[in-house]
Amino acid sequence: MKTLFVSAETDPRETRVAVTPTDAKKLGKLGWAVKVCRGAGVKAGFSDAQYSEAGAEIADSGEAGAADFVVGVRKPSADDVAKLKKGSFHLSLLDPFNEKALIKAFADAGVTAASFEMIPRSTIAQKMDVLSSQSNLAGYCAVLKAATSINKIAPMMMTPAGTISPLKFFIVGVGVAGLQAIATAKRIGARVEAFDTRPVVEEQVKSLGAKFVKIDLGETGQTAQGYAKALTPEQIELQRKGMAKVCAQADVVITTAKLFGRKAPVIITAEMVAGMKPGSVVVDMAVESGGNVEGSKPDETVISPNGVMIIGNTCLEASVPATASQMYGANVYNFIEHFTSDGEFRVNMEDPIMKSCVVARDGKITDERFM
Repeated sequence: MKTLFVSAETDPRETRVAVTPTDAKKLGKLGWAVKVCRGAGVKAGFSDAQYSEAGAEIADSGEAGAADFVVGVRKPSADDVAKLKKGSFHLSLLDPFNEKALIKAFADAGVTAASFEMIPRSTIAQKMDVLSSQSNLAGYCAVLKAATSINKIAPMMMTPAGTISPLKFFIVGVGVAGLQAIATAKRIGARVEAFDTRPVVEEQVKSLGAKFVKIDLGETGQTAQGYAKALTPEQIELQRKGMAKVCAQADVVITTAKLFGRKAPVIITAEMVAGMKPGSVVVDMAVESGGNVEGSKPDETVISPNGVMIIGNTCLEASVPATASQMYGANVYNFIEHFTSDGEFRVNMEDPIMKSCVVARDGKITDERFM
């Protein structure tokens, strides 16, 4: 029986775990001997006892080196990679565009490494699409973070003391995170406007009860993976001018514009922040990759000179770790189950999903973009 090892996260920001007790039990039925690093699930609310009851063995971190399959949430260190067994398989969020030395470390160690970010956005791969599952939660958490940080209530209220106007939310970027932010803001009673460079998403915005802000940027579109294409400098300037008026009227602005593998575009300038109302809130969901908001800082809350709160949280989904781990763990299980045949996990490089996400195999880096 092959062994699957669940790593404990060492990043102080991280509260998630890659496999929940429920997933451990399912993996056991799939034929794996599951070992979970001691305390790996505690921050997410899963005790070692729960894993034991699910049939997993509690192990020390060093036992990852003997496992056939190692799974985690965040990328390991190069030192940890060097300790893995040759021929083993590693799966986590590897940030391959920015971690080329780490990808080389996997190749040098003879470990097959799969980057969860590289799962293609196809119908068959939806069940293992970690970026979508976690972005969905991040969009939800961004709205709640803003709602609990601002000094006003979200819904309209008719009271004997007068009518309270609803908060005005402006969501920039209508991908998975943006759509969930729109839906959540509407649920708490806010008035919502949204903008995206892809006109094709207008119908989705309207279906959630929000207003789509139209700014003429000329020719725009999306990639084959469904991401917004990068704008030209001229288009970015047009976008900023069009958005400045909306930002000035908003109580909350949430930016979600990330370009995978590249620095996030700055779309909310200091000048635009200066035009916003004192006491309003901006949540920069792209702060970890450089930020959409000028002046935002990773994992800090900055108050602008005119009293605007700029929140830069690099891992919003970690604020709901039980749910985030449940979704991440389901993605892990679905990935393994998809490539299991006759009780054996097979690395099929002819499969488009496996081909897309494996970044190192047989001592070589498999994608020249990461060399």
